[in-house]
Amino acid sequence: MAEIKKIDAIYDDDSIKHLEDTEHIRRRPGMYIGRLGNGDNQGDGIYVLLKEIVDNSIDEFSAGHGKQIRITIEGQEVTVRDFGRGIPLNSVVDATSKLNTGGKFDDTVFKKSVGLNGVGTKAVNALSSSFYVESFRDGESSFALFSRGELQDSGKNPTSERNGTLVRFTPDVEMFGKFAFNMDFVETMVKNWSYLKKGLTLVLNGTPYKSENGLLDLVNENMSETPLYPLIHLEGEDIEVVLTHGNSYGENITSFVNGQNTRDGGTHLAAYREAIAKTFKEFYKKNYAPEDIRQGVVGAIAIQIQEPNFEGQTKTKLGSTYMWEKQVKNSDGGIKRGEDGSAVIDRGPSIRSFVNDFIGKALNDYLHMHTDIVPVIEEKIKASQQEREEISGIQKKTRERNRKANVYNRKLRDCRYHFSDRLPKNKEEEAERSSIFITEGDSASGTITKVRNANNQAVFSLRGKPINCYKESRKKVAENEELNLLISALGVEDDLDNLRYNNIIVATDADDDGMHIRMLVLTFFMKYYPDLIRRGHVHILQTPLFRVRNKKETRYCYSVEEKEEAVKKLKTGVEITRFKGLGEISSNEFVDFIGENMKLDLVKLSDEESITDIMEFYMGDNTIQRQNFIRQNLRSEEELEDVNI
Repeated sequence: MAEIKKIDAIYDDDSIKHLEDTEHIRRRPGMYIGRLGNGDNQGDGIYVLLKEIVDNSIDEFSAGHGKQIRITIEGQEVTVRDFGRGIPLNSVVDATSKLNTGGKFDDTVFKKSVGLNGVGTKAVNALSSSFYVESFRDGESSFALFSRGELQDSGKNPTSERNGTLVRFTPDVEMFGKFAFNMDFVETMVKNWSYLKKGLTLVLNGTPYKSENGLLDLVNENMSETPLYPLIHLEGEDIEVVLTHGNSYGENITSFVNGQNTRDGGTHLAAYREAIAKTFKEFYKKNYAPEDIRQGVVGAIAIQIQEPNFEGQTKTKLGSTYMWEKQVKNSDGGIKRGEDGSAVIDRGPSIRSFVNDFIGKALNDYLHMHTDIVPVIEEKIKASQQEREEISGIQKKTRERNRKANVYNRKLRDCRYHFSDRLPKNKEEEAERSSIFITEGDSASGTITKVRNANNQAVFSLRGKPINCYKESRKKVAENEELNLLISALGVEDDLDNLRYNNIIVATDADDDGMHIRMLVLTFFMKYYPDLIRRGHVHILQTPLFRVRNKKETRYCYSVEEKEEAVKKLKTGVEITRFKGLGEISSNEFVDFIGENMKLDLVKLSDEESITDIMEFYMGDNTIQRQNFIRQNLRSEEELEDVNI
């Protein structure tokens, strides 16, 4: 056996590097904006950049300054103009270019703002090819022009402009590639801001958005079904709540903190869900199960807290436990310390108790005042209870039968993340990346299983085509072995919060059967677990349709257009392979398609879209509208076949 020689890299003082603020942001953008993306996904970084700038303007409005924010998007350039106090003139450069510099590190100036860590605007600056900021204060302006975070010009001028701040930026194509703003996403963001800040007018490309009724307007506008009773709207100091029930499955609850849409929920949403279950149980004096009370709930909650702690820079999940939590200071301004030397902390009420107390009293009072809706709500709860108990019994029998037959172990190849004795070192990162591939047949599942990352990627193998859930009763679905086992694998039998994998990836062949299976699986999620889609957990795996290669280079192409471009680039001696099934792709090739650079299409479902209408169109009776849609969007197999070179 050959001797293995150990080669040590030189590790000395020269190895220690300091990255300037701009360089660090550009090298590690994920730490600041979550992801890059090209604008096709509402979580892509370009929307985070827009949000960071508008957040500052909204904070000015919340502090009582400026009633209008103008947002203009022309191509790739964004302009935001507010009419607040304006950035202090001598601090314009520092406030927009130096990390951990800002006026929101305590509650002296901004008591309930979103941005508290002095990062947001600096990230926008560093990730923009052009960033211009100008502050107007009392007849004088101060401006600064940057390119990729580097100062190009600055100065002061007299002005007749109204007080406020103007920011104009263009996200850098070096970072984001070929990107475009989806104006539907932007409009949704603007509408949400208007719902949460009554009295604030936001003007997007000349169109004003203003809400008079807050969250009530939001839920009313986004209702995709007729509610069982009029929406309940409760308002208190630092909290606003809306609640009703529909006949859809799951829960559809939107949550906000200080005007920030917390798509991933957090402590306030958990408290809302707990509070409505507890209040209805106590009101009816019956031990109804929380899942029966919350089945079909449509609503929203918004709270205002001081110095919120969000999980992640993109602020999509609230991690705060208390309404406020800050260090107590001595009369001389220093930090007050206890006998053990630790800082004395002043904590407000817990978010859980704050939300529970408010909803408990306000909702109870509302029910006593609106007795006409009381029997309607209880009838809904009882119907959910009856269905759940019936389905639970069927699922239990099916799972027991499958356990005895050892079917479960043959269908699910789990990942190490779920075994306590083999936990990866960085559990948080593995949790974020944990995925389950839902695939068809032994060939495809075998290929994925062979090349997957066993730490965080699981594989679930379907046998044939699942039933069309849209056409079948819930009882029939519960009796279905395939879907029953899938529910068990996901861990969502009782509560979606028990979801075992962050990413659910539908991986089917790129042929007619594969597309049909994909639609059947998505129909299952859309009808019975729509919140998995709304929370961004469900994806479709994109695998290449073609391999184009010559003796020197191989290219994988995901469309006819990419194939034609590859043929032109590689020119001579080109061989083209058309992949029709996952099992046709060799393991050596497939490993790249589910690795760090795997291409996933997020399955999207906006609040205002009607699930029933969508499923009727795609999975209902064959209508003229669907036939026309297919004719307009169908590409013939001949278009996808190999060409002779």
